[in-house]
Amino acid sequence: MSQGTIPRHVAIIMDGNGRWAKARGLPRVAGHRRGADAVRNAVEAAGELGVRYLTLFGFSSENWKRPADEISDLMGLLRHYLRSEIAELHSKGVRVRVIGDRTRLPADVVALVEGAEETTRANTRLDLIVALSYGSRDEIVAAARSLAAAARRGEVDPDAIDEAAFNARLYTADIPDPDLLVRTSGEKRISNFLLWQSAYTEFVFLDVLWPDFGRREFEAAIAEFGRRDRRYGAVVG
Repeated sequence: MSQGTIPRHVAIIMDGNGRWAKARGLPRVAGHRRGADAVRNAVEAAGELGVRYLTLFGFSSENWKRPADEISDLMGLLRHYLRSEIAELHSKGVRVRVIGDRTRLPADVVALVEGAEETTRANTRLDLIVALSYGSRDEIVAAARSLAAAARRGEVDPDAIDEAAFNARLYTADIPDPDLLVRTSGEKRISNFLLWQSAYTEFVFLDVLWPDFGRREFEAAIAEFGRRDRRYGAVVG
């Protein structure tokens, strides 16, 4: 796989944990636990393949509507991951960043997130961006409100607002747009994930459930990306 075919930024919608568990007669939390192993595999593969940014859709703003016991299990797994994996990620040069509405997360989880971000801030091998309590429409509305408030205070000329000004108000302001977005489980939608940022992203939908996602599936998605002709709206030939 040549370096020229490696996307700089890969985003993944990690779907299928519940179906993986159901197919095996296991509780949903078992699927989430196995999904955490797949996260580890994806991060390792991304670093080895030369991907510079990896964004994982960990918990959406809509996921707060799930049963309380499932949310509790997910928060417990998140705590465990942040406590057990950060030292290893740090040693491998991975910078951890979290995007989303932190006000809805438990206070101790926010503290763990902030600690992980501070510990790994100077790392440059791979940026691991985890979307937690994240919804792209909410992000876009918040950016619009921020610009409107700045304009009301006289800090921004409404006529001068352009794409760059809007982009600067997003969670991903200093992160390049994803080149490749992968969704597992066979579903073919992006579910309120990086809507603004994915304007010219290549989409790859895989039938594999997230807990079964590994190096082979990552390479297959990148190989498909390498076969795409990215025109960015331009007419060629």
